[in-house]
Amino acid sequence: MKKLIYIFAIALLAACGDSAKYDAQGTFEATEVVISAEATGRILNFDIEEGMTLTAGDVVGAIDSIQLHLQREQLVAQQTALLGSRPDIQKQVASLREQISKQRDELERTENMLRDGAATTKQRDDIEAHIRLLESQLDATLSTLNKNTTTINNNVAALKAQIAALDDRIAKCSILSPVGGTVLVKYAEAGEFATAGKPLMKVADLNNIFLRAYFTSEQLSSIKLGDKVTVTADFGEDERYDYEGEITWIATESEFTPKNIQTAESRANLVYAVKIAVKNDGRLKIGLAGEVTL
Repeated sequence: MKKLIYIFAIALLAACGDSAKYDAQGTFEATEVVISAEATGRILNFDIEEGMTLTAGDVVGAIDSIQLHLQREQLVAQQTALLGSRPDIQKQVASLREQISKQRDELERTENMLRDGAATTKQRDDIEAHIRLLESQLDATLSTLNKNTTTINNNVAALKAQIAALDDRIAKCSILSPVGGTVLVKYAEAGEFATAGKPLMKVADLNNIFLRAYFTSEQLSSIKLGDKVTVTADFGEDERYDYEGEITWIATESEFTPKNIQTAESRANLVYAVKIAVKNDGRLKIGLAGEVTL
């Protein structure tokens, strides 16, 4: 009987020792990005499958943009017409400038004749008055032409802005992945109608995964950002693999222990979430259980 009790005690101690082999427990997570449609229209093609690996910037589909292209062509035509209607200021005032130049030459000749007594003061005054009249007409014409040109230029600038806005909307009809990673979920198919904001797919970078583990307040004094720790991935039964991890984030506020987490001190109700970055060798999966040893 004593021998049986002794064996039971040893087994109990061994079990307790196993439960204390790790300092915290959690699950593996990755940064998941839900990519939504940025345009409204029918999805023409959407060439992805779940599990596919994407590179940031990959174009994976397109939304119908024919109406936007037609609007752009209309605006470009309006812009071309406006540019063609801009007045050629130099040509339109060339005649006035030429008249003024001739009158100044005539004024110079008249002043020479006046010194020789071959012309009168009235002749000179008439020419000067005519020059002033022509210069006044030139100033008025230049003012009108410059105002017309400014108005046209402003309208052209407004059309350029509208064209740029359409170019942006047309570009958003291309479905692309802003981040690199693996397609976790595909929410839409070609032929469906998309609206701006409708989720199309979920992508996560599975190469850089992290374990979200939970530590008690007593354990916080033993960890800090940048610390290297051992992360053990638990695949069930006896299949366990160790990885080097680095603490990259520590929660500033405590929370209640998640139901699926057993900390080293099960009596503690409040714990702090900690993110531990791990380089994935291909075996780690989102949702897999893991343990941390300090």
